[in-house]
Amino acid sequence: MSEKILLVDDEESLLRSVGAYLTQEGYVVRKAMTGVEALSIAATFQPDLIVLDIMLPVVDGLEVLRQLRQTSDVYVIMLTAKADENDKIVGLSMGADDYLTKPFSPRELVARVKAALRRLNGLQFQTALQFAHLRLDTTARLAWKDGSPLDLTPLEWTLLHVFMQNHKRVLSRGQLIELVWGHDYFGDERVVDVHIGRLRKKIEQDASQPTLISTVWGTGYRFEDTPL
Repeated sequence: MSEKILLVDDEESLLRSVGAYLTQEGYVVRKAMTGVEALSIAATFQPDLIVLDIMLPVVDGLEVLRQLRQTSDVYVIMLTAKADENDKIVGLSMGADDYLTKPFSPRELVARVKAALRRLNGLQFQTALQFAHLRLDTTARLAWKDGSPLDLTPLEWTLLHVFMQNHKRVLSRGQLIELVWGHDYFGDERVVDVHIGRLRKKIEQDASQPTLISTVWGTGYRFEDTPL
């Protein structure tokens, strides 16, 4: 079955051009020009990936993202015409998986979409991982902390899996990009910091003083727990 993409932007020309490229690649594409329309379509269309502009009329993209994350972990690429770094960080902190700054070429966005879906479709692991406080079922792609289920997005699950596979090893941002986002990712490496911050809130006893995922200043991050 072809993957389903929802494009959300109030620029009709962008929807038309990007939609044409994605359709040519074999994806099933739906389009929305407002936040309200996007939420309605997402509920019935059940897309595999959403391209979501921040600057939408009435209900903006951040509010759409907030409402989406109440019920869905669909992969979201945020679009922004703003150069302000805070807009990108806010979007990622609220649950976006990636972002792209306007202006961009349709080919660039299509490449980002294809890379994300390729990673999501290719994530198959063979063994379970058990640590002192955390357990991963790598077949069902589930996780538990102290016996309680963890509500992780697919990207957060993959990030945690990579850390657990490489426990006690320092991983740089570049290495994490390669292992989690893939070698064809060409966004800002600071996306790693935001997603690690979100993951820490879910697995650490105190995210402000992390003990599982430690920061190795000037180098990267290290998973400290010991496997059973």
